[in-house]
Amino acid sequence: MKNFHLVHDDGVYKIKKENAQRASKVIDSTKVDAIKQAADFVKSQGGGSLKIHKNSGGFQEERTYPRSKDPKQSKG
Repeated sequence: MKNFHLVHDDGVYKIKKENAQRASKVIDSTKVDAIKQAADFVKSQGGGSLKIHKNSGGFQEERTYPRSKDPKQSKG
């Protein structure tokens, strides 16, 4: 499964593939809109895991797209 990270850096949000140096996409928008755009981006890449980071740098949550690829069958 492909792993992507949504991070806040230099006033914009960046989608980075895990272990990549450069951003796959830069989003100059609100966090809510950045999450939606990141989800669409991950889906366009064939699906995968999106790890969303807090603006302060810590980890916030992980989402899997499409949902059917989620290895955990939990309600959350």
